[in-house]
Amino acid sequence: MPQTHLSRRQMLASGSLGAAALVMSNLSLAATTSSNSATHAGNQRDEAALLAYLGASPQSLPKLPYAQDALAPVISARTVDIHYGKHHQAYFTNLKKLLADTPLANATLEQIILKSHGREDMEDIFNNAAQAWNHNFYWKSLSPVPTKPDARLSDAIIAKFGSFEALSKQLVSVSASQFGSGWGWLVVDDRRDLAVVKTGNAETPFTRNGQLPLLTVDVWEHAYYLDYQNRRADYLAQTIAKTLNWTFASENYARI
Repeated sequence: MPQTHLSRRQMLASGSLGAAALVMSNLSLAATTSSNSATHAGNQRDEAALLAYLGASPQSLPKLPYAQDALAPVISARTVDIHYGKHHQAYFTNLKKLLADTPLANATLEQIILKSHGREDMEDIFNNAAQAWNHNFYWKSLSPVPTKPDARLSDAIIAKFGSFEALSKQLVSVSASQFGSGWGWLVVDDRRDLAVVKTGNAETPFTRNGQLPLLTVDVWEHAYYLDYQNRRADYLAQTIAKTLNWTFASENYARI
């Protein structure tokens, strides 16, 4: 491995930049494939660092963090009931069936996602595990009461996007432009910069060059069609303006 990488890792390991900075640095190194045994060991540490950031989610539907009607009128109780109680639950139900009597039967969602990502023989497993995780994150990304980014995240938003309003417009635009089903995200990328990205279907940011999610909006039709029909942009504009949980985003950013 080049000496510059070793020096960077030694600097990070000293604790001066914190454990989350080690996540970002190590994940950028993980994109380079090598048969060298030292690199293999490094990649194992990369995955451990990522899992430490993401946490450990069980293979069971978590409790909704608010009442089903709490997001109305932006998102109706009927939409939440079907979205959470049927679609979200179905991913967990399917995953349990797919993993019964396998070595991953008791693994966390995060472990399953990393193990199955990019493998054709585990595509169904990845789709259900990632969708379960994405939805867990989505419900936490919404709030029935107004929230604001804390000072550190606010400063980062202004430095990157110019203003909070500019970020909101970009999040609407990028999310609305996702062709077909998927997700819009505010992430910290492998350069430790804020970025707005989109993913298709069940894809997650953290399987893509170490992007760490801060919050998400769901652009699958079942997230909005009962309330907005084909007006995806209207759903996004209302959701992003009125229900995003910036306290949750700030808590995530504080760990980076």
